[in-house]
Amino acid sequence: MAATVTAGTSTGMGMTTATRTDAALLQLLWLASPALPVGGFSYSEGLEAAVEQGLVTGEASAGAWLADQLHLGLARADLSVLAQAVTAWREGDAARVAALDAWVRRTRETSELRLQTEQMGRSLLEWMKAVGADAADLPSPAPTYPVAFALAAGRSPAPLREIALAYAFGWAENMMQAAIKSVPLGQGAGQRILARLAAEIPAAVDQALALGDDDRQSFAPMLAILSARHEHQYSRLFRS
Repeated sequence: MAATVTAGTSTGMGMTTATRTDAALLQLLWLASPALPVGGFSYSEGLEAAVEQGLVTGEASAGAWLADQLHLGLARADLSVLAQAVTAWREGDAARVAALDAWVRRTRETSELRLQTEQMGRSLLEWMKAVGADAADLPSPAPTYPVAFALAAGRSPAPLREIALAYAFGWAENMMQAAIKSVPLGQGAGQRILARLAAEIPAAVDQALALGDDDRQSFAPMLAILSARHEHQYSRLFRS
């Protein structure tokens, strides 16, 4: 049974008890929410450029593109970093945290992808301060987004796998919204894409958790090319 965080409180429905597992779950839901003010909604991670180039033209191709990005990009890079960074933060291993953060920065293949992870990392630390974290306990300069997310989520007792699931689902929601705006698609199509990604996220997370340092990689040539083109795209909605 989960350990109690607070005593039972009286409600109209009787007595309720908050537990550590409740708090951890709610923290992950909060961190995964598109309403979190970290700016994730303003990035498409190359999807807008793929639409511009005619590689993504509708619901099916958008779903396939994002599923490939989940397995070939997120699972092999950020999700693996995230899991390893949670452990490093919890163990107080500053050198390991710094090494993981440096890996994220040097494997971003375009300036806009690097700026995205840096801006979202800074914004997440600002959010942590806004909701009560002591600024003296937070790193400076701010780490990249997956490392910052690991810090925020790792302060709860949530297991690594659940933290990675939350991170991946938050990414999927943002990318689904990017697809709706850039293709464009209707809300129903967006929800079907999100359902597909949600079904594939557990396997992607398991893949990420199994990776060691020598297995982790960030190699997606087409995405890098599209991102570089997007930096000079004449008309665009998104920052990446």
